[in-house]
Amino acid sequence: MTSSQQPGTDAVQLPQRNGYLLVVSGPSGAGKGTLVTHLIEQRPDCVFSVSATTRARRSTEAEGREYLFLSKEEFERRREAGYFLETAEVHGNLYGTPVEAVDSQVRAGKVVVLDVDVQGGASVRRTRPDAVSVFVYPPSLDSLRARLVSRATDTPEVIEQRIRNAPAELAQWVHYDYVVMNDQLQQAQQALLAIHDAEHARVHRLRIS
Repeated sequence: MTSSQQPGTDAVQLPQRNGYLLVVSGPSGAGKGTLVTHLIEQRPDCVFSVSATTRARRSTEAEGREYLFLSKEEFERRREAGYFLETAEVHGNLYGTPVEAVDSQVRAGKVVVLDVDVQGGASVRRTRPDAVSVFVYPPSLDSLRARLVSRATDTPEVIEQRIRNAPAELAQWVHYDYVVMNDQLQQAQQALLAIHDAEHARVHRLRIS
């Protein structure tokens, strides 16, 4: 008998963790994508949920990496077929989260991270009340405008539309589980990691297989 063994004891079966949805949302330009990318790089149990959209693909984006780019007709066909967990129309474009891709990853014990707008966040919370929701809050509307301009992916008209919609979107933070203030990037990154780690340790996510 080795020194690590105790007489009359059995091997302890380690519990497994159930997967869950982690919804990260906020107004366009709040920095959601940067925070989500850092989280996935730092926590190997996290996987990114690729949404579908009808908006035009930007030059920095790749099909199936940032989004699944669909025509409006194809999007509507898939929506009617129950393909999406949630859908939303934002700034004239349709967005949706494929439900089967999400559910299969959750069943595998993964933390499925959704980077969605405020409408999408509300829709997921309605359909999946067990999802963990995080609102990314920018320090000011001026900073929001500066980020939208600096990333140079939208026309001036689209940027103005996003700024006009931002106050109503910002008011939705009260419906989320957590708020991350994105005024200092490193602090915001650490805050999102801390949320993941705390939720990861919740007793109700453990099971004996």
